Amino acid sequence: MMDIDTIISRLGGIEQAARITKVSTEAIRKWKQARAIPSKHWATIIQETGLTLSDLQPNEINDSTPHTCPAGANAVLLLEDGTILWGIGFGAYSSKNNLAIGEICFSTSMTGYQETLTDPSFAGQLITFTFPHIGNVGTNIDDNEANKIVAKGLIVKQQVTEPGNWRSSESLQNWLKEQNVTGICGIDTRTLTLRIRDHGPQSALLYFPEDGIFDIDALQAKVKAWPGLQGMDLAKEVTCAKPHQWKDGVWHWGDETSPKPSKTYNVVAIDYGAKYNIFRNLIEVGCNLTVVPATTSAEEILSHNPDGVFLSNGPADPAATTHYTVPVLKELLEKRIPIFGICLGHQLLAHALGGKTYKLEQGHRGANQPVKDLKTGKVEITSQNHGFAVDPNSLPSDAHATHINLFDGSNEGIASDKYPAFSVQYHPEASPGPTDSHYLFQRFAELMDQHSPHKKQ
Repeated sequence: MMDIDTIISRLGGIEQAARITKVSTEAIRKWKQARAIPSKHWATIIQETGLTLSDLQPNEINDSTPHTCPAGANAVLLLEDGTILWGIGFGAYSSKNNLAIGEICFSTSMTGYQETLTDPSFAGQLITFTFPHIGNVGTNIDDNEANKIVAKGLIVKQQVTEPGNWRSSESLQNWLKEQNVTGICGIDTRTLTLRIRDHGPQSALLYFPEDGIFDIDALQAKVKAWPGLQGMDLAKEVTCAKPHQWKDGVWHWGDETSPKPSKTYNVVAIDYGAKYNIFRNLIEVGCNLTVVPATTSAEEILSHNPDGVFLSNGPADPAATTHYTVPVLKELLEKRIPIFGICLGHQLLAHALGGKTYKLEQGHRGANQPVKDLKTGKVEITSQNHGFAVDPNSLPSDAHATHINLFDGSNEGIASDKYPAFSVQYHPEASPGPTDSHYLFQRFAELMDQHSPHKKQ
């Protein structure tokens, strides 16, 4: 990639570059600071300057990076393809019993890093944040989506600063240390994201040793030996230990309370790695919520006399869990209990109905995913985190697709024509729209009104 200052000079300087690309001069200064130009301006710049695409694209990651730790670095990120990236570690030190190894992915969300790190769907993954400034607002107990960080590690561009938000109770750095999670900064996350995008998901290892010693060959061997998420069942690792009641609703500004719904429903939520905010949204529509582990039998679920059953999100390969999840779901379907699934719950419902899932070339992770409701034609801006998807062509004739992803056309929702059951791939509780998808929780309540064997007023 040509030097940013040279490109701006070819455009005639900061003022002229801003005029040509129709941005502010402050935006041009940010280009200089980030050492990168957004791709949406490349065509204009090429036309005005005669530069080529290769002049504007970031340089490829140098696969021949030396095995010796360079001055100023104290941590390393190794990819399965042999790429070595040096940076600055933060959070917890690495050790024999604490290696941040898993599938590397990227998230495009600009906010919500605490929710992302504690989302159980990220189990087994190292997260690259495409937004450069992570950690600025610190952390607080209210924004957790589980009782601990579930992601294996995190990769960011800029060094983590001290928090500057009134809600912060602890810095990201200290929070990571307490939970024994490792991070690395100083990485060119833009180029790394392109590598992941263009070459697909792969294993990676983040290493931040306290003694500063790196055995790169041994670390690379560990990366190559990691089996990958396909065929891996992680739901059993992140599910709750025993059944429990969930009481908390959505937090509301001001008095932190909301009016109680006029109707109530007994709902059993099967926890495959659930996010707390899903439970809060179920409470908001009148659910008396009993949360049960992923391996709970149909008999035990039915013993709670549910008006409906919720299937939660979760990590890894849905097909790896079907030997114990699908028989339970089939029995619940035959009992005609209303069912609503999200993310992994969506994929497991598809399996129970007779469909199949597959691993995406590129997973969907971020808060800017457009999804179209095929019935209404409306487009929702959604939050997503998944590396597997439902194959709509594998669905039986008595089930149909309800939503599609407008980025790649993959399935985002299904419904049964035979049973009172539906599901979506995305996360309506995450509020990226912010309320585009909240109707799904009310749809579940309406489904229970129509089909529950224990209707309650």
